[in-house]
Amino acid sequence: MAREIHKIASLRRESSLWRRGDDGVYFSRSSTGASSSRFRDEEDDEEALRWAALERLPTRDRVRRGILLQAAEGNGEKVEVDVGRMGARESRALIARLIRAADDDHALFLLKLKDRMDRVGIDYPTIEVRFEKLEVEAEVHVGNRGLPTLLNSIINTVQLLLRTFNLKALINRILEDLGRYDNPFTLCDYKMVYEQGKLQAIGNALHISPTRKQPMTVLHDVSGIIKPRRMTLLLGPPGSGKTTLLLALAGKLEDNLKVSGKVTYNGHGMDEFVPQRTAAYISQHDLHIGEMTVRETLAFSARCQGVGSRYELSRREKAENIKPDQDIDVYMKASAIGGQESSVVTEYILKILGLDICADTVVGNDMLRGVSGGQRKRVTTGEMLVGPARALFMDEISTGLDSSTTYQIVNSIGQTIRILGGTAVISLLQPAPETYNLFDDIILLSDGQIVYQGAREHVLEFFELMGFRCPQRKGVADFLQEVTSKKDQEQYWYRNDIPYSFVPVKQFADAFRSFHVGQSIQNELSEPFDRSRSHPASLATSKFGVSWMALLKANIDRELLLMKRNSFVYIFKAANLTLTAFLVMTTFLRTKMRHDTTYGTIYMGALYFALDTIMFNGFAELGMTVMKLPVFFKQRDLLFFPAWTYTIPSWILQIPVTFFEVGVYVFTTYYVVGFDPNVSRFFKQYLLLVALNQMSSSLFRFIAGIGRDMVVSQTFGPLSLLAFTALGGFILARPDVKKWWIWGYWISPLSYAQNAISTNEFLGRSWNKSFPGQNDTVGISILKSRGIFTEAKWYWIGFGALIGYTLLFNLLYTVALSFLKPLGDSYPSVPEDALKEKRANQTGEILDSCEEKKSRKKEQSQSVNQKHWNNTAESSQIRQGILPFAQLSLSFNDIKYSVDMPEAMTAQGVTEERLLLLKGVSGSFRPGVLTALMGVSGAGKTTLMDVLAGRKTGGYIEGDITISGYPKKQETFARISGYCEQNDIHSPHVTVYESLVFSAWMRLPSEVDSETRKMFIEEVMELVELTSLRGALVGLPGVNGLSTEQRKRLTVAVELVANPSIIFMDEPTSGLDARAAAIVMRTVRKTVDTGRTVVCTIHQPSIDIFEAFDEVDNSLLSIWIKLFLMKRGGEEIYVGPLGQNSSKLIEYFEGIEGISKIKDGYNPATWMLEVTSTTQEEMLGIDFSEIYKRSELYQFVSFHAVLVNCSI
Repeated sequence: MAREIHKIASLRRESSLWRRGDDGVYFSRSSTGASSSRFRDEEDDEEALRWAALERLPTRDRVRRGILLQAAEGNGEKVEVDVGRMGARESRALIARLIRAADDDHALFLLKLKDRMDRVGIDYPTIEVRFEKLEVEAEVHVGNRGLPTLLNSIINTVQLLLRTFNLKALINRILEDLGRYDNPFTLCDYKMVYEQGKLQAIGNALHISPTRKQPMTVLHDVSGIIKPRRMTLLLGPPGSGKTTLLLALAGKLEDNLKVSGKVTYNGHGMDEFVPQRTAAYISQHDLHIGEMTVRETLAFSARCQGVGSRYELSRREKAENIKPDQDIDVYMKASAIGGQESSVVTEYILKILGLDICADTVVGNDMLRGVSGGQRKRVTTGEMLVGPARALFMDEISTGLDSSTTYQIVNSIGQTIRILGGTAVISLLQPAPETYNLFDDIILLSDGQIVYQGAREHVLEFFELMGFRCPQRKGVADFLQEVTSKKDQEQYWYRNDIPYSFVPVKQFADAFRSFHVGQSIQNELSEPFDRSRSHPASLATSKFGVSWMALLKANIDRELLLMKRNSFVYIFKAANLTLTAFLVMTTFLRTKMRHDTTYGTIYMGALYFALDTIMFNGFAELGMTVMKLPVFFKQRDLLFFPAWTYTIPSWILQIPVTFFEVGVYVFTTYYVVGFDPNVSRFFKQYLLLVALNQMSSSLFRFIAGIGRDMVVSQTFGPLSLLAFTALGGFILARPDVKKWWIWGYWISPLSYAQNAISTNEFLGRSWNKSFPGQNDTVGISILKSRGIFTEAKWYWIGFGALIGYTLLFNLLYTVALSFLKPLGDSYPSVPEDALKEKRANQTGEILDSCEEKKSRKKEQSQSVNQKHWNNTAESSQIRQGILPFAQLSLSFNDIKYSVDMPEAMTAQGVTEERLLLLKGVSGSFRPGVLTALMGVSGAGKTTLMDVLAGRKTGGYIEGDITISGYPKKQETFARISGYCEQNDIHSPHVTVYESLVFSAWMRLPSEVDSETRKMFIEEVMELVELTSLRGALVGLPGVNGLSTEQRKRLTVAVELVANPSIIFMDEPTSGLDARAAAIVMRTVRKTVDTGRTVVCTIHQPSIDIFEAFDEVDNSLLSIWIKLFLMKRGGEEIYVGPLGQNSSKLIEYFEGIEGISKIKDGYNPATWMLEVTSTTQEEMLGIDFSEIYKRSELYQFVSFHAVLVNCSI
């Protein structure tokens, strides 16, 4: 049929009036208009023929075929295609036609999809999520009990044993015996026996901290409804339970949590469907395989998650004779075919997330440069959006994104939710006002309780009824995250007729239930959801999205790709074996050895060395396996695939590599060393070593699977290798092994390999000589002397044992990955004060008087938004530090930085030898003044800071940098400067105090004595508000330990204990919510108040944080540089003060012709970046850099640099 259509189309083209001239240009013998009209008519006829032929196909065939335009511009030839075989190029062209601009065309595209369904009376599946009286409780260690010390480990082990064997009678007997004698027990101790249990009383009596974990309520009696076709924003301060709520709604809570209440989808309980496939949970942690590109990562996810069905749609369209839009038809058919290596849905998600520009760039990781942090965050989002899930639970998806990108992504998701009937709950950090307004509903969570849930329009009304009002220049989202905090609440109290008193979270929650929005939700919850209204396709009932064979094929393809990307590992292993083989050949050269008992032991050593070399060659699997496990656990828990489809490819695909690697060794050494020349024994040794290498690789994969951590695995891997080697029959011959260790000999795979390879060699003809008067040959004598079996069958016994161990270890590896969970505790330990305060807020109770006073004093000193962060008295007190430092300024003039032109750009025709990243930047930074370094992505902010800090080890730097008027010398500058990186890298197994002690010992001068050093550390901890966390374990990000905001403060503190004069901070507020960012910025402000020079790169700050850079009472300091704004390409476009309410910044840019005025209440930082974008420059035909250099401000900055150098 397709051939007939093609023939008809060819005949029509041959008989048309269009001809090709000699110059290759089409022309017509008649007028252009008539020819064009006739040509269009003929094309319409061709299209009608194609469609008529397509309609005659059976429905099962028709859903796989469509008519596709060959060019993205819309002027190509239309051909019939099998949508299941569309390549990446055709998919990209199709999406380019459907969505030319993500903002403008996306809604129109979705409306076309919905219209096609509406025309045949098919509804999109919708999901209404209800949660009623949901409570989640975790067990946590309090105080120092969560630290991984030897004492704590012993206590935990003893506690586990006591609980396991239920030794209550023994405990009671011990307590009775202790009660008969004089002991330090008091009446309070005996009360604790009944209140806290026998075990804890014993621990207290022995002056050991409590041995039991204490319960902590994470979510407390929360109820609500998430409706389809509405966007829900989840807000709350740090530790409020946002992530736990999202996990609970997505059905992904850990088994060790105590959960009560219920969550239903369309009235169905979680046990009636598969929630992991019905809903998509998007984590705040970006776990990806760094070697895969963005497109490959999303395509693999799409292959595993599967698609929906469009069979019924095509059947109804045929019955009602409806002709759909051809591009929409191809898209919907292609999106309904699963298992494709290149999916049209993947291209669609790449387009709406703005990832199409980096689709072929590797994602990257800590050791491999890839996409940016913001792009990696979007990859995490896109990985789940390519699936068919109808409910989205998205946890902090805006980390590292600027406000315009966040707005675009949320807007695209919102269009999908509202038009196609999806369900979405999104948790955001520092949402800009324009992004906040995209949501329909708000859920405000605090201390595990819902303070508000309902329409966005009523949220401020509720809080005004409670006596709190959002200030005029304050984002509503920021206000909501702070109004329930004990530290920040008072500043929003507006009722002057009633004195302020703290309103706990419980009081807010109770008041909301009586608020009209809360009552409406309760009334709706009281009526069960009508399950008959649930669409049959709404809830997934199958565990996996596609067949097991399709999942196995997808994992095989990915493993092959990773083997190709990591080919250097296999090349290195082969080179290592080649070098080892050369050493063996030159050491055990056959011309130097005879086949007798004298040299038999040497031959035995050569055989053992071969076994040891091949076995150790598999050790590389351990590290490679551990590094891929975090991504595996994430995808396994999301039900991408079962564990066996992951483990089988990693085993099977290694077999050809094993044959090659072992061949490199055996083929080069066997005859050179002088082993038995029989060809069959040569291949038998080769096969035995192949089996040994497979067993070794399987063993180390299994150890990695049960260890799940590099340190643990690297500990047990060499230990197992040592044990198998020691009991393998060569180092200790079998007769020499003690009888109580002989079992180790029989379970050691190496003992079977030693027997097999030895019998294969020494039963050969080369060793078949006999001693006079003896029946044994030379070979048998050598075997007996080493306690090795002399029967030929032991070769096959050893070979079979190695194959058996290979199967066993792979089976155990599969079982381990099927049932074990990642290491780490989500709720490891909390400070005792924090736990008491959390419980008081949840129950509405009042703390003890002494604790209340202590807490109140702490709160007053830690209020996030004080009117004057740099109060003069406070500043004077802070300046009186224990260790003095020199106040230094930094000036730079005409700084240029360039690198060698990348090969990719050279290949595209770029002729310049160098790529200029900074183009003559000038400025200065003064002590006691906080300077913001801002600009769009790619402006060169971090590059400039790295150049000034001396952290650029490559490239070419030009220009002058002076420190208080003297030329900068990097050797001494490193001792007076600190650099806080964006990524908070710390040792995870030490406490906060230990981190600071180590930094101080390493970086402070040796003249500082131990006592002074400790006092200085205490001073820094108080400055950055880490005193209450001094004993907290740092932990791993996203696993345990400190929160993101606490890690940021620790990063600052680690640099401060070095007592620097100049501090550079790269994105100190990235990844934080509004309140956490304010806490960090308060720390930064206190650092500035000590008289240090501080420079920060800031990524889309809130109004409060942005204007905090100009919160200086001293009028002399108000004229100094507070903002250093750069544009893409490495040029400054504004360097100067902000002014009150950013007035000076606004006045400068509004003075430029064509710049739109800022709206009332709009964030000046957002407005500033919008009006200075590259698009605005092109529209207005101006260059902001040139305007700045011609301004009076530029002259002032030049004078300012000279003044700074002279005044310090």
